[in-house]
Amino acid sequence: MIPPFADVAVVGAGPSGAWAAYSLARQGARVVIFDGSHPREKPCGGGVTGRALALVAEAIGPASLAATPINRARFIDAATGRSVSVELDSRGIHPASALVVSSRTDFDAALVAAAERAGATLVTRRVQNVTAEKAGIRVETADGACVARFAIGADGANSLVRRRMARPLPRESLSIATGYFAHGVSSDEIVMEFVPDPPGYIWSFPRPTHLAIGVCAQADAGIGASTLRANTATWIARTAIAAGARLEPYSWPIPSLEVRHLQTLELEGPNWCVVGDAAGLVDPITREGIYFSLLSGIWAADALLAGRPSQYGARVREQILPDLTRAARLKAGFFQPAFTQLFIRALQHSPAVAAVTADLIAGRQPYADLKWRLLKTMEWRLAWEALAG
Repeated sequence: MIPPFADVAVVGAGPSGAWAAYSLARQGARVVIFDGSHPREKPCGGGVTGRALALVAEAIGPASLAATPINRARFIDAATGRSVSVELDSRGIHPASALVVSSRTDFDAALVAAAERAGATLVTRRVQNVTAEKAGIRVETADGACVARFAIGADGANSLVRRRMARPLPRESLSIATGYFAHGVSSDEIVMEFVPDPPGYIWSFPRPTHLAIGVCAQADAGIGASTLRANTATWIARTAIAAGARLEPYSWPIPSLEVRHLQTLELEGPNWCVVGDAAGLVDPITREGIYFSLLSGIWAADALLAGRPSQYGARVREQILPDLTRAARLKAGFFQPAFTQLFIRALQHSPAVAAVTADLIAGRQPYADLKWRLLKTMEWRLAWEALAG
């Protein structure tokens, strides 16, 4: 049964929505979560950094989460064939690794279960419409509706809440992630091969029961998902990284905002806000979004509990968007062949650059001082290229 009224309606039960619901419900708010598809696997790598695990430790600790520890990251330059592995130091974040990769089905389910234990109500129905009324926000499903004083849109890059309450993310701010789940094989190593066309990288992230292998391209790049997936299949066959595995195709939109869109990003209104992918809070270079999803979810809850919803948007603009903007500025130069070849060579010869890279992968290295830390490695040309980017 769908509750007719609520304090907060959360549309979407991914990490941002579930964690916002948990944070609100444990403080006594009447929360209803709407999602007809979670938990499910997602095409992202699924990497959960130490800082992300720390945010949810009170509800789901590392011991209760089935995850694959990542000990190495291997980088390959497609143009030259050069490759180099970077060891990932745990720094006390996780007993085995600075980074773990979880099944998104398991990770999302654990967060939803925590929200339900805290008192949130889960409605496993797809939301068909969201409208503003005098009493609040009306969330409609095929089986009924709920009117809430406030709505949180946690419904992904194509967010219905965003489309109804504001404007959708522009197409040029979206990327297509597509590839395969390779069932029956796994590893303790992530692999990224830099490719020039389209500029970016093909990845392989190991999960407990399979590899998540894929590639990303901007939605307006003129390259369709079928072509990208075919390129991924060719890479899988050439590298034999998933020999004998059963391949399950996937495709999914992921935000990858340009500087101009980050500077004008709509995040909230009088009785609504968007969090996670719906807010566009994804690293434009790595496409990592789980940490930002969790952080935005708890910040939205904090603002509502304090009775000052506008604090949420102000906090995101002050503490998240500056770093994402720096990443967006670096993105175009980062995937140029000249830079990636220089980067691979620096990794091969400089332990200091490898340490910077390990921290970037683990979420410990912000973009704010990335260029200056590279300068300190004495890899002057690499730092200059990053600065020029």
